Amino acid sequence: MADENSKATESIIDEPTSGDRLTDAIDSMRSSVTAFTFDGDRSSHDHQSGTPERRELVLGDNDPRDASLSERVLSEDVAWTGKIFNVDRLQVELPDGRKATRDVVRHPGAVAVVALTDDGRICLVRQYRTALGRVTVEIPAGKLDPGEDPLSCAARELLEETGLKAQKMAFLTTIATSCGFADELIHIYMATGLEQAASDPDVDEFINVDLVELPEFIDAVLDGKIEDAKTVVGALICDAVSHRLAPQEQ
Repeated sequence: MADENSKATESIIDEPTSGDRLTDAIDSMRSSVTAFTFDGDRSSHDHQSGTPERRELVLGDNDPRDASLSERVLSEDVAWTGKIFNVDRLQVELPDGRKATRDVVRHPGAVAVVALTDDGRICLVRQYRTALGRVTVEIPAGKLDPGEDPLSCAARELLEETGLKAQKMAFLTTIATSCGFADELIHIYMATGLEQAASDPDVDEFINVDLVELPEFIDAVLDGKIEDAKTVVGALICDAVSHRLAPQEQ
């Protein structure tokens, strides 16, 4: 009987308590948070940023000094797979030889369209954005299909979201939306010679369309009333182009 009681006692002692399980869960959460946010050992780093130099503009990777900034990818694994994008976890070697973790959103890319009517109005779409919990005002835009040409995608998205067909489509610029953690590129086009047809939004897209006078739109951007990045960039480029094309005062 003594042996049986001893075994029962050992069994009770070996079984983790609720407190132990809570501690283990907290430790696991801390490890996960550290893995997502820790970029390497900062306790003894001894490097500084380069001294500011007065010089002409040199684009990225075109400066000989840029070679000393590059990181070498040691490994890359898919940490999460989603409907629109994936999140990959990269282990990299820093310029000083230390190791760091980079979480990168892998996105297929997108297009956006600054659509101008003949009477100087810009086409804006109104959509509810769940990430922000409210309706935003944006220029028409959409994700690239695999292997799709951006110009064709721009024409397709403009028609699907607004029902507008463009006689002319001109490339404006490409922006990296959040290069600190995502590889998404948005190609922005200007559409003119617009004709109204039938819209055909995606099954989960519910959109209202506005045609707003360009100066009013530009003022709203400059006043900080429009926060969508591609829309802000599109507006400012459109404004700059219109000024360059306007006859110069004598």
